[in-house]
Amino acid sequence: MAELDRSFLALSHPVRRAIVERLEAGPASVARASGGLGVSKPAVTKHLKVLEDAGLVGRTVKGRTHVLRLEPQSLREVSEWLELRRFGAGAATSPRPA
Repeated sequence: MAELDRSFLALSHPVRRAIVERLEAGPASVARASGGLGVSKPAVTKHLKVLEDAGLVGRTVKGRTHVLRLEPQSLREVSEWLELRRFGAGAATSPRPA
């Protein structure tokens, strides 16, 4: 699966989008980034794996604390792709429906 596809797949779920939005303020522990979302710890683990596999979120382990951070390059690629299509610049290279 292409990196851009993985990014869009990762951002397709509201819990994962909420985690990304929380990390916009800066790095945070897993508990802080996922607290109050109404999902179990195993579900949070799965959501974070999708975000990490897509390259949208990175993790640093400090002792027993896992600190999450956004990976700006992956988000920039998504933003650039959307921006090109927003103004029709990508229309010539986009596949047309049959």
